[in-house]
Amino acid sequence: MTGEIWRGESKIALQKMIGLTAILVSHILPFMGINIVLDTNVLVSALRSSQGASFRLLSMVEKGSFTLHLSTTLVAEYEAVLKRENRLLTTEEIDDIIDFICSRAVLNKIFYLWRPVLKDPGDDFILELAVKANAIIVTWNEADFINGAKLGVAVMTPRTFLEYLEEHA
Repeated sequence: MTGEIWRGESKIALQKMIGLTAILVSHILPFMGINIVLDTNVLVSALRSSQGASFRLLSMVEKGSFTLHLSTTLVAEYEAVLKRENRLLTTEEIDDIIDFICSRAVLNKIFYLWRPVLKDPGDDFILELAVKANAIIVTWNEADFINGAKLGVAVMTPRTFLEYLEEHA
């Protein structure tokens, strides 16, 4: 019985957070410049296939449709994960891609002032960066960032973010 009550409360809390994200996206974001933080899984996906939303989003970095925000910690994670998981590109090609991303992004200093907020404390720095940059987190793991709504952070998949860009172009 206790498990059923907890699951019900969790579901209600999740629905409220999704509602907050919808309000942010529909009423607040259209009046601001579009800032994003790109989760590492989106970058990995973009480099595995040129067919999907992740690749399309990465291809738009230099067009100015949005501003990409980074931190030193996020760049270090990009590099570590790509060099560990990517079998298609050389180390030099990965370095070139990261250099390109860094040249087109805004570097932010984050100070790790509050933690943990997310179910995976290893993702808290991404949330902190998004709060500081007033940015949308673009990730394939929306559920991992659901508590971001408590801090006013919208979370979208690459596909949803691309649709959002098309609607507000």
